[in-house]
Parts: sequence; structure tokens; C-alpha cells
Amino acid sequence: MAKLWDKGYALDSLIEAFTVGNDYELDRSLVVADCLGSMAHARGLARAGIITSEDADALVDELLIIARKGEAGEFEIRPQDEDAHTAIEAELTERLGDLGKRIHTGRSRNDQIITALRIYGRSAIWQVIDATAETCDALFTLAETHAQTAMPGRTHLQIAMPTTFGLWAASIAEALTDDLELLSTARRLCDRGALGSAASYGVPLPLDRAYTSDLLGFERLQNNVLAVNNTRGRLELSVLTALESIMLTLSKMATDLILFSLPELGYVSLPEALCSGSSIMPQKRNPDGLELLRSRSGVVGGYASTVRNIVRSLPSGYNRDFQDTKEPFLRGLALTALAVRVAGRTVAALEVHPEKLKDALVPEVYATDVALDRVQGGESFRDAYRYVGTHLDDLGAYRFETALERRTGIGMPGAPGFDSGRDALGRLLELERGRQHQANAALSALAGDEVRVSAL
Repeated sequence: MAKLWDKGYALDSLIEAFTVGNDYELDRSLVVADCLGSMAHARGLARAGIITSEDADALVDELLIIARKGEAGEFEIRPQDEDAHTAIEAELTERLGDLGKRIHTGRSRNDQIITALRIYGRSAIWQVIDATAETCDALFTLAETHAQTAMPGRTHLQIAMPTTFGLWAASIAEALTDDLELLSTARRLCDRGALGSAASYGVPLPLDRAYTSDLLGFERLQNNVLAVNNTRGRLELSVLTALESIMLTLSKMATDLILFSLPELGYVSLPEALCSGSSIMPQKRNPDGLELLRSRSGVVGGYASTVRNIVRSLPSGYNRDFQDTKEPFLRGLALTALAVRVAGRTVAALEVHPEKLKDALVPEVYATDVALDRVQGGESFRDAYRYVGTHLDDLGAYRFETALERRTGIGMPGAPGFDSGRDALGRLLELERGRQHQANAALSALAGDEVRVSAL
């Protein structure tokens, strides 16, 4: 089949290779989402009286066949097709003749790909949320197990104040929950209907945009048709920024655990199954998974930076530049989903050594406690600070249990409030899983229960 934009002349082969790029390969992951969008569009054309309901049924039936092939990885998209849109329309035309040629009525590839990316992105975000929530649960469980396991808190990597290993673990879980709040906001931006916006300015046909949006289970319709197209790239950037935030938290966790597992410290051990070795040094057990969590935080940040720089100076309306925002978007989602699973498995398998942690509590860790004890006796803080700073050798009698008992303000080591952190995560999951259920119910009504957007 000719390209959807074909004008009857041959395109320069170098320009064709340059403009197609690897889009046809990337689109293989979008076949199911693209078919779902086309099913809704076919129903919308029938509702507008442009095709009959019988014609819409026939189109939907064939699109279901294509979607199943796409889900199984059996739908072929060739370089000459350019993208999934052309390949799917070609298949419809081959099987349905002239009816297949009518599927693109009142639609541009612009609102078509925006719709597919939003369907795919919404599903992928929910998968990232679920995987991250599992990692948070593992961290909270670790925190509860070690709620009173002593350890030295550090600033500037130097020993600072007494704390617990549980407080550290819960701090990562709460940071990830904050990251999920950001990702939830990005999901809501994804969760908007785009069909009918066409190439940025709508079409002179009586298309019911709200109807097709509801068929696809979107939370709401995005109103302004030019704004729909102007969000291309910016929406991907919003999602990637939220994913980068998750990866930054995982990077901090990974760096901490690498330090904690140093033989010189020995606070934790990583199971052999999670470590690799050296090709020359027989004794080595390297925390490669944790090191790559750090580096891939930078990779996801790079994806966000790429998209930001692509859309930075674009005018309103569709521009071909948007094509290059697709790959970083898809790769960022896949990489983050994998990373949070790796993090969760690492946390669940972690072996903590309480005796090593407590042994690290050198007397100086209690310096602030002693200074504040003097304040409570009537001395000014500055005088107490200076006195303790010049008498550090006199701190040996202080006990960790006393330090913990005196840190009972909200969220402090003696009253860490793990339940509060779990409750915040639970509220977010209840919101997102409720929306996911609603969206899946709409897609089931449109396409049956056999087709699912298995994004990652």
C-alpha cells in the first residue's frame, strides 16, 4: 500500500530512510494501542453517520484480529510502511477493500499517534506504579524489622547523629511515594482523549469527540484541538520527568547500599545471586545491579533532556520533530519499570548486620545529644556547643537507647511513623487502581476481554 500521505511521486531514497528512521520498529509496541484508537474512531464515524454501524462492526472485527497479532508480536511493520498506521490501514484495505480505505476519514496521523501513545503510556505508567509500590512495600517491611536497629546517621559522609536503619529504609520508601505522586499527575495528563483534533485544527465533520474519548476509557477529553497537538512532546517530557524522579531516588538508595556493603563498614550484605565477579580477581563480588541503577538514572534523565531540547523552540501545530520524542518516551518507561523491579528484589534479599551498625556508633555521634542535655540544664546552646566541641573525649558514657527515647517527635528515629508512610502510599494506589479499573472496563466494552495493552 502507498504511504498515507502519498501524492504520486517518488521520495528520494536517502530522505525516506532518514525520515522513517526506526519508527517502524518502535511502532511494533504500539500496535494494540493503535488498533484500540482505530476501533473507537470507527465507532465515532458510525455515530456521525459517515459509515454504517455494520461497516464499523466489520472494521472493529478486523482490528481485533490485527491487535491479537500485535499482542503476540506477529504483526509485521516494514520500513516501507513507515509506521503502524500505514501497516494497519494496508491490512484493513487488503481484507475489507474500499471499507478499509475509509478508516482514516476525519483523522490525521497526528491525533492517531497521540491517542496510541496516551493509551500505551497510561498502561505503562500503571505498571511502573505497581512495580514501584512493591519496592516501597519491601522498604517499609525492612524498616519495620529494623525500627530499633542502631546506626550512625551521616552528613557530608561523616558520622553525624544516631539514627536507625529503619528510618533510612522508610526514607527511601517515602521518597518513592512522593515520586509516584508526580507520576500520578503525569498519568492524568496522559489520560485525556485526543481523537478529532486531527492535524491541530479539527475537521469539518460532526465527530463526537467526547464519545470516542469515553470509548477509550479516558478520564476526560482534552478540549482545545490545537492544545492537543501542542502537548505532543511536552506530555512525554512530563512523564519522563516523573520517571527521572523515581530513578534519582533509586540512585540515592543504590549509592547508600554500595557504601553500606563496603567490607570496611559491613552494615549490609548482598546475596551472591545479585552480584557479579571479576575476570581477573577471584575474590571479587561486585554490586553491578546497584551501580547500574545509578548510571541508568542518568540515562532516563538523558531521555528527559532529549525531549526537552527537541520541543524547546517549536511553533504551534504539528512538526515532524515530534517523531523523535517517541523513542525516549518508550525507552524511559521500559527502563524505569525494570529498574524499580531490580531495586525491589535487591531490598527484599538484603541481609542487614545490626552488630556492625551498632559498632559504628562512635562516641562523637552523641555530641549533639550531650550539648542539648547541657541546654536543658540552663546553659545557652552556643556555650554548650563550644564546650562539647572541646571535650569530645568525654562522650563515651552516652547510650543509644537514651538517644532513641529522646527523639520522639513526628518522624524522628524514636517515632518514625511508618504507618503514615504506608497510608500515603495506600491512598495513591487506591486512586490509581480505581482509575485503571474504569479504563479497563471501557476498553473491554470496546474490544472485549481478549485484547489488553501489555505495555511493558
